[in-house]
Amino acid sequence: MNYPLLYILLLLTGFLLAVIFTPLVKKLALRVRALDIPNNPRKIHTKPMPLLGGWAVIISFVIMLLGYLAIVHPDANIVPIKFYVGILIGAVILMIGGFLDDKYNLPPKWAIIAPALAVLAVVGSGIGVGITQLSNPFGHPIMLNFLFLGVPFSGIFVYLFIIGMTYTTKFLDGIDGLVSGITIIAALTLFFLSLTPKINQPITAALALILVGVFAGFLVFNFNPASIFLGESGSTFAGFILATLSVLLGGKIATAILVMGVPILDVSWAIIRRIWYGTSPFQGDRKHLHLRLLDIGFSQRQTVLILYALAICFGAVSIVLQSRGKLFSLIILFCVMVLLGVFSVFAYKAKEKVQPKLD
Repeated sequence: MNYPLLYILLLLTGFLLAVIFTPLVKKLALRVRALDIPNNPRKIHTKPMPLLGGWAVIISFVIMLLGYLAIVHPDANIVPIKFYVGILIGAVILMIGGFLDDKYNLPPKWAIIAPALAVLAVVGSGIGVGITQLSNPFGHPIMLNFLFLGVPFSGIFVYLFIIGMTYTTKFLDGIDGLVSGITIIAALTLFFLSLTPKINQPITAALALILVGVFAGFLVFNFNPASIFLGESGSTFAGFILATLSVLLGGKIATAILVMGVPILDVSWAIIRRIWYGTSPFQGDRKHLHLRLLDIGFSQRQTVLILYALAICFGAVSIVLQSRGKLFSLIILFCVMVLLGVFSVFAYKAKEKVQPKLD
């Protein structure tokens, strides 16, 4: 099989499909009034914006996946058909749940149902259940091959990992093009990792490149100034499918965590902070890193490019380093995140002190 040609076709076709479907979905969102209304200080746009952009991404991805299965006939001994079925069911669930949330602005206790069921569909198909251990940079691997309350612990671990990644991209979706661009970078990282001699998994390489193509096509309309937003379905699908692919890639969970390290740490800190102050962890605020960068004077484009650059750096590192190197990279990433956070806080306070004088 001519893999380079196949990869080019998958990338371009996925891109073109998303470019075609996004304007159609935008019209649908306007017709059904699935709009993001700037009705609180956390919103940075000034006019109602169409949501449902995730529909264009998911529909394009599903078409590409079905076409890939029908034409290429990938080896079912490597990735069983039931795994693809789990992914497709999960994607459809996120589409439905995302539409309901975009249309009716569901409270968190109802909005979580769709992601929870989508991840259950994937884990229920068997994805990740066969992972028996995780690499340990300090010695013996961490074993997962035991039962917890009668359930394989590997399945529980993978479920928590995928749902965590799903909500990471959901919470990250705060400015134009951020989630779409980070998803492209993360998917490219998984693609190149799939091609390394040690991994050599053309199936996951193909799926990752499909993901790159459909999000790149959507980014044409989503980069600042955006004309459509991902909405609930797209922001959750991004983390959902990235986490699923990293598990399919042989449990490359550390790689996914590293390339998504900045948003993961940002979201983790946001949740801890909200719980500490007695508010809901699902309650949005303007203290995410990307919003702090905006508040101190960076433009939306400058902010996303800064975060893109960090994702590219740590994504490249994750491809070439082994487990111990990735651990040290995670420590460095944590330090970078702390420095960025401290810088944004002090810069914002300095701006507040200067602003009254300017007034």
